[in-house]
Order: sequence, then structure tokens, then C-alpha cells
Amino acid sequence: MPAAVTDEQNRLDREALLDAAEKLFYENGIQAVGMDQVRAASGLSLKRIYRFFEAKEDLVVAMLKRRDQRWRGSLAAHVEGVSDPRERVLSLFDWLAGWFAEPGFRGCAWINAHGELGSSSAAVLAEVRAHKRAFHEQVDGWVRATGAAVTEPVFLLAEGAIVTAGISGDPAPARQAREAAARLLGDSG
Repeated sequence: MPAAVTDEQNRLDREALLDAAEKLFYENGIQAVGMDQVRAASGLSLKRIYRFFEAKEDLVVAMLKRRDQRWRGSLAAHVEGVSDPRERVLSLFDWLAGWFAEPGFRGCAWINAHGELGSSSAAVLAEVRAHKRAFHEQVDGWVRATGAAVTEPVFLLAEGAIVTAGISGDPAPARQAREAAARLLGDSG
């Protein structure tokens, strides 16, 4: 009889699976990636994969949830390291510029997932909306701390920069959006 799989092995296998799925889905698109590719990249059998996630859709949702925690956590660590409230908001765009310049940047994983599955998967749509709401709440908190009532335009500048950079492959939209946000927030003097 084979040895029982430990909780730690389950955790490691699940993380390896999510790592493989995220890389494949982000680089190639969700619908273009078959579960055999996920199996090969993760090193797990299909039987094991389907013990973790009953359907590909469940894997996509789990991957997006995990990416959300990492993505917004990294953003918050960067932004909240800045003490001046106005500069904190502007540092959001500096973080975006760094992300846009990373090798393999393919735009927003949630917008990409929405484009592929948003109309056919209620679970994916719900996860995309949850991420966008949470990102909006982060931006709102940082903008409110400046005393300016410009959350919506700053949020839209960030979202627009993400989409534009993802399509163009150029990190310049982060700088352009930063300049526009600086005007919205007024002079720092």
C-alpha cells in the first residue's frame, strides 16, 4: 500500500500546480492551455490535479485569488513605504512602471481572464470583480489620505495604464498616468 500523502506534500503539490497554471495561463491565455500542459508543467498526474480542483475553472479561480494576494500585497508594501500621502498615491504609478517593465509582462491577469471567460464563467467573473473592488479600495484609501476627492479618476488612470501597457508592451503609460494623477492631486507645495 502506498504511503499516505502528508498535509505538507499536499500543500507543496498544490503550490506547484498553481505556479505552473499561473505561468501557463498568463503567458499563453487560459483557453489556449490544456490540462495536459498543466500536468506536464506541474509534474502532477491529472488524477492528482483533479483531486485539488474538480474543473479547470476552479483552478483558474484559485490561481487568480492567489495572484491577487501577492499582487496587491506587493503593491501595498511599495506604496505604504512612502510617508507623504500625495507621494504615496504617485508611487502607485512607479510600482506599475516597474511591473510593466518586467520580462513577460502581458497585462492584467484579471482583465485577460475576463476577456476569455467573463461572459461564460460566473466564478471567474466574480473573482475578477472581487480583485477590481479590492484594488479600488486600496486606491481609495491612499487617495483619501491626501484629502483630495479624486479616487475614481486616479483608479481609472491606473486601470487605463495597465490595459494600455499590456496592449502596447510599453511601460510609458505608467509615467503618463502618474503625471495626470499629479495634476489631479494638485501642487505638493
